[in-house]
Amino acid sequence: MTRPLVSIVTPSLDQAAFVERTVESVLSQRGDFDLQYLVQDGGSTDGTLAVLERYRDRLELVVEPDRGQADAVNRALRRARGDILGWVNSDDLLRPGAVQRAVEAFRDRPGALWLHGRCDIVDEEDRPIRRLVAAYKDRRARRHSLERLLVENYVSQMTVFWRRSLQERVGLLDPELRYTFDYDLWLRFARVAPPLYLPETLAAFRWHAASKSGSSFERQFQEDHRVFLRHAPAGRWLGWRKRLRTAQILAVYRALRALRPREEAR
Repeated sequence: MTRPLVSIVTPSLDQAAFVERTVESVLSQRGDFDLQYLVQDGGSTDGTLAVLERYRDRLELVVEPDRGQADAVNRALRRARGDILGWVNSDDLLRPGAVQRAVEAFRDRPGALWLHGRCDIVDEEDRPIRRLVAAYKDRRARRHSLERLLVENYVSQMTVFWRRSLQERVGLLDPELRYTFDYDLWLRFARVAPPLYLPETLAAFRWHAASKSGSSFERQFQEDHRVFLRHAPAGRWLGWRKRLRTAQILAVYRALRALRPREEAR
Protein backbone atom coordinates (compact mmCIF):
# COMPACT_ATOMS: atom_id res chain seq x y z
CA MET A 1 0.00 0.00 0.00
CA THR A 2 1.31 3.48 -0.90
CA ARG A 3 2.40 5.54 2.10
CA PRO A 4 0.03 8.49 2.43
CA LEU A 5 1.38 12.01 2.61
CA VAL A 6 0.11 13.86 5.69
CA SER A 7 0.28 17.67 5.62
CA ILE A 8 0.24 19.44 8.99
CA VAL A 9 -0.15 23.23 9.13
CA THR A 10 0.92 25.56 11.94
CA PRO A 11 -0.06 29.26 11.85
CA SER A 12 2.50 31.22 13.84
CA LEU A 13 2.81 34.68 15.36
CA ASP A 14 4.84 35.65 18.43
CA GLN A 15 4.73 32.35 20.30
CA ALA A 16 8.44 32.03 21.13
CA ALA A 17 7.61 30.60 24.56
CA PHE A 18 5.79 27.60 23.09
CA VAL A 19 6.50 27.18 19.38
CA GLU A 20 9.52 24.86 19.72
CA ARG A 21 7.47 22.38 21.73
CA THR A 22 4.79 22.52 19.03
CA VAL A 23 7.30 21.95 16.24
CA GLU A 24 8.95 19.05 18.07
CA SER A 25 5.57 17.43 18.73
CA VAL A 26 4.87 17.42 14.98
CA LEU A 27 8.31 16.50 13.65
CA SER A 28 8.65 13.63 16.13
CA GLN A 29 5.63 11.82 14.64
CA ARG A 30 6.60 8.44 13.20
CA GLY A 31 4.71 5.78 11.25
CA ASP A 32 3.62 4.47 7.88
CA PHE A 33 3.29 7.89 6.27
CA ASP A 34 5.32 10.76 4.86
CA LEU A 35 5.06 14.15 6.54
CA GLN A 36 4.86 17.61 5.05
CA TYR A 37 5.01 20.27 7.77
CA LEU A 38 4.09 23.82 6.78
CA VAL A 39 4.56 26.77 9.14
CA GLN A 40 2.98 30.07 8.15
CA ASP A 41 4.35 32.97 10.19
CA GLY A 42 2.75 36.39 10.08
CA GLY A 43 5.97 38.27 10.89
CA SER A 44 6.91 37.40 14.47
CA THR A 45 9.16 39.83 16.35
CA ASP A 46 9.62 38.00 19.67
CA GLY A 47 12.23 35.38 18.78
CA THR A 48 9.83 32.90 17.17
CA LEU A 49 11.59 33.14 13.80
CA ALA A 50 14.96 32.32 15.34
CA VAL A 51 13.43 29.12 16.72
CA LEU A 52 11.82 28.21 13.41
CA GLU A 53 15.02 28.84 11.44
CA ARG A 54 16.70 26.03 13.40
CA TYR A 55 14.20 23.62 11.80
CA ARG A 56 14.34 25.11 8.31
CA ASP A 57 15.55 21.84 6.74
CA ARG A 58 12.67 19.84 8.26
CA LEU A 59 9.69 22.11 7.63
CA GLU A 60 8.41 24.53 5.01
CA LEU A 61 8.46 28.05 6.48
CA VAL A 62 6.79 31.05 4.88
CA VAL A 63 6.98 34.45 6.57
CA GLU A 64 4.56 37.05 5.24
CA PRO A 65 1.81 39.34 6.51
CA ASP A 66 -1.66 37.81 6.77
CA ARG A 67 -5.17 38.85 7.69
CA GLY A 68 -5.31 36.77 10.85
CA GLN A 69 -5.15 33.17 11.98
CA ALA A 70 -7.72 31.77 9.56
CA ASP A 71 -6.02 33.45 6.61
CA ALA A 72 -2.64 32.07 7.74
CA VAL A 73 -4.04 28.52 7.89
CA ASN A 74 -5.63 28.95 4.47
CA ARG A 75 -2.35 30.14 2.93
CA ALA A 76 -0.59 27.03 4.19
CA LEU A 77 -3.42 24.68 3.20
CA ARG A 78 -3.23 25.99 -0.36
CA ARG A 79 0.38 24.75 -0.47
CA ALA A 80 -0.36 21.42 1.21
CA ARG A 81 0.07 18.36 -0.97
CA GLY A 82 -1.12 15.73 1.48
CA ASP A 83 -3.83 13.12 1.13
CA ILE A 84 -4.60 13.78 4.82
CA LEU A 85 -4.63 17.29 6.31
CA GLY A 86 -4.60 18.83 9.77
CA TRP A 87 -3.45 21.85 11.73
CA VAL A 88 -1.86 22.51 15.10
CA ASN A 89 -1.58 26.01 16.52
CA SER A 90 1.82 27.30 17.61
CA ASP A 91 1.08 26.89 21.31
CA ASP A 92 -0.56 23.45 21.14
CA LEU A 93 0.86 19.92 20.88
CA LEU A 94 0.35 16.66 19.04
CA ARG A 95 0.66 13.62 21.28
CA PRO A 96 3.07 10.84 20.25
CA GLY A 97 1.54 8.50 17.68
CA ALA A 98 -1.34 10.84 16.79
CA VAL A 99 -0.64 11.01 13.07
CA GLN A 100 -0.10 7.25 12.78
CA ARG A 101 -3.37 6.63 14.57
CA ALA A 102 -5.19 8.93 12.15
CA VAL A 103 -3.57 7.21 9.16
CA GLU A 104 -4.62 3.80 10.48
CA ALA A 105 -8.17 4.98 11.11
CA PHE A 106 -8.55 6.31 7.56
CA ARG A 107 -7.01 3.11 6.18
CA ASP A 108 -9.40 0.92 8.17
CA ARG A 109 -12.43 3.12 7.45
CA PRO A 110 -12.12 4.15 3.79
CA GLY A 111 -15.53 5.83 3.92
CA ALA A 112 -14.52 8.19 6.75
CA LEU A 113 -13.83 11.74 5.55
CA TRP A 114 -12.76 13.36 8.80
CA LEU A 115 -11.96 12.37 12.36
CA HIS A 116 -11.10 13.81 15.74
CA GLY A 117 -10.14 12.48 19.15
CA ARG A 118 -9.61 13.17 22.82
CA CYS A 119 -7.64 16.25 23.79
CA ASP A 120 -5.70 17.08 26.95
CA ILE A 121 -5.73 20.61 28.31
CA VAL A 122 -2.32 21.75 29.57
CA ASP A 123 -0.82 24.85 31.18
CA GLU A 124 2.29 26.83 30.23
CA GLU A 125 4.52 24.05 31.60
CA ASP A 126 2.69 21.22 29.77
CA ARG A 127 1.00 20.06 32.98
CA PRO A 128 -2.51 18.63 32.48
CA ILE A 129 -5.27 20.84 33.87
CA ARG A 130 -9.05 21.17 33.42
CA ARG A 131 -9.43 17.38 33.41
CA LEU A 132 -13.18 17.58 33.93
CA VAL A 133 -13.55 19.83 30.87
CA ALA A 134 -11.58 17.33 28.75
CA ALA A 135 -13.68 14.44 30.07
CA TYR A 136 -16.90 16.35 29.35
CA LYS A 137 -15.91 16.99 25.72
CA ASP A 138 -15.00 13.32 25.33
CA ARG A 139 -18.44 12.28 26.57
CA ARG A 140 -20.20 14.71 24.23
CA ALA A 141 -18.09 13.65 21.23
CA ARG A 142 -19.08 10.00 21.69
CA ARG A 143 -22.74 10.95 21.09
CA HIS A 144 -22.33 13.04 17.96
CA SER A 145 -25.15 14.30 15.81
CA LEU A 146 -25.35 17.40 13.64
CA GLU A 147 -27.96 18.84 15.98
CA ARG A 148 -25.72 18.31 19.02
CA LEU A 149 -22.79 19.92 17.22
CA LEU A 150 -24.95 22.93 16.38
CA VAL A 151 -25.82 23.31 20.06
CA GLU A 152 -22.23 22.95 21.26
CA ASN A 153 -18.77 22.67 19.69
CA TYR A 154 -17.16 19.63 21.32
CA VAL A 155 -14.59 19.07 18.55
CA SER A 156 -11.02 19.88 19.64
CA GLN A 157 -9.40 21.54 16.62
CA MET A 158 -5.87 20.22 17.12
CA THR A 159 -7.12 16.60 17.05
CA VAL A 160 -8.88 16.90 13.69
CA PHE A 161 -7.59 15.23 10.52
CA TRP A 162 -9.46 15.20 7.22
CA ARG A 163 -9.13 13.93 3.68
CA ARG A 164 -8.15 16.27 0.89
CA SER A 165 -11.33 15.31 -0.99
CA LEU A 166 -13.43 16.79 1.82
CA GLN A 167 -11.42 20.03 1.81
CA GLU A 168 -11.94 20.35 -1.92
CA ARG A 169 -15.67 19.87 -1.44
CA VAL A 170 -16.33 22.37 1.37
CA GLY A 171 -13.58 24.94 0.87
CA LEU A 172 -11.20 26.67 3.27
CA LEU A 173 -11.70 28.58 6.51
CA ASP A 174 -13.74 31.79 6.59
CA PRO A 175 -11.14 34.55 7.23
CA GLU A 176 -13.86 36.96 8.32
CA LEU A 177 -14.29 34.93 11.53
CA ARG A 178 -11.81 35.64 14.34
CA TYR A 179 -12.64 33.01 16.96
CA THR A 180 -14.87 30.31 15.49
CA PHE A 181 -13.56 29.66 11.98
CA ASP A 182 -12.81 26.08 13.06
CA TYR A 183 -16.36 25.54 14.34
CA ASP A 184 -17.74 26.87 11.06
CA LEU A 185 -15.53 24.41 9.19
CA TRP A 186 -16.64 21.44 11.37
CA LEU A 187 -20.27 22.26 10.65
CA ARG A 188 -19.55 22.35 6.93
CA PHE A 189 -17.71 19.03 7.25
CA ALA A 190 -20.57 17.53 9.28
CA ARG A 191 -23.14 18.42 6.63
CA VAL A 192 -21.20 16.21 4.21
CA ALA A 193 -20.35 13.34 6.57
CA PRO A 194 -20.32 12.59 10.32
CA PRO A 195 -16.89 12.53 11.96
CA LEU A 196 -15.14 9.38 13.07
CA TYR A 197 -14.35 9.80 16.76
CA LEU A 198 -11.25 8.16 18.23
CA PRO A 199 -11.51 7.85 22.04
CA GLU A 200 -7.74 8.26 22.31
CA THR A 201 -5.71 11.33 23.22
CA LEU A 202 -4.34 12.81 19.99
CA ALA A 203 -3.31 16.30 21.06
CA ALA A 204 -3.10 18.89 23.82
CA PHE A 205 -4.64 22.35 23.90
CA ARG A 206 -2.69 24.95 25.84
CA TRP A 207 -4.74 27.18 28.12
CA HIS A 208 -2.85 30.34 29.07
CA ALA A 209 -3.64 33.96 29.76
CA ALA A 210 -2.74 35.17 26.25
CA SER A 211 -4.68 32.49 24.35
CA LYS A 212 -7.93 33.54 22.72
CA SER A 213 -9.90 30.94 24.67
CA GLY A 214 -8.28 32.09 27.88
CA SER A 215 -8.71 35.84 27.40
CA SER A 216 -11.66 36.51 25.07
CA PHE A 217 -14.19 33.76 25.59
CA GLU A 218 -17.17 36.15 25.89
CA ARG A 219 -16.49 37.52 22.39
CA GLN A 220 -15.78 34.00 21.19
CA PHE A 221 -19.25 32.82 22.20
CA GLN A 222 -20.91 35.84 20.62
CA GLU A 223 -19.31 34.85 17.33
CA ASP A 224 -20.14 31.20 18.03
CA HIS A 225 -23.83 32.13 18.05
CA ARG A 226 -23.51 33.92 14.71
CA VAL A 227 -21.98 30.77 13.23
CA PHE A 228 -24.86 28.76 14.70
CA LEU A 229 -27.37 31.04 12.98
CA ARG A 230 -25.46 30.60 9.71
CA HIS A 231 -25.93 26.81 9.81
CA ALA A 232 -29.02 26.12 11.94
CA PRO A 233 -32.39 25.18 10.45
CA ALA A 234 -35.32 27.49 11.04
CA GLY A 235 -37.13 27.04 14.33
CA ARG A 236 -36.99 28.34 17.89
CA TRP A 237 -36.41 25.10 19.80
CA LEU A 238 -32.83 24.54 18.69
CA GLY A 239 -32.00 28.21 19.23
CA TRP A 240 -33.32 28.00 22.80
CA ARG A 241 -31.17 24.93 23.46
CA LYS A 242 -28.15 26.74 22.03
CA ARG A 243 -28.64 29.79 24.26
CA LEU A 244 -29.11 27.64 27.35
CA ARG A 245 -26.01 25.54 26.69
CA THR A 246 -23.93 28.64 25.92
CA ALA A 247 -25.01 30.23 29.22
CA GLN A 248 -23.96 27.07 31.07
CA ILE A 249 -20.57 26.95 29.38
CA LEU A 250 -19.94 30.65 30.00
CA ALA A 251 -20.65 30.12 33.67
CA VAL A 252 -18.02 27.37 33.78
CA TYR A 253 -15.46 29.51 31.93
CA ARG A 254 -16.01 32.41 34.32
CA ALA A 255 -15.57 30.11 37.29
CA LEU A 256 -12.34 28.74 35.81
CA ARG A 257 -11.08 32.29 35.24
CA ALA A 258 -11.81 33.14 38.86
CA LEU A 259 -9.93 30.05 40.03
CA ARG A 260 -6.86 30.70 37.87
CA PRO A 261 -5.10 33.11 40.28
CA ARG A 262 -5.38 30.49 43.01
CA GLU A 263 -3.87 27.84 40.74
CA GLU A 264 -0.96 30.12 39.82
CA ALA A 265 -0.30 30.87 43.47
CA ARG A 266 0.24 27.19 44.33
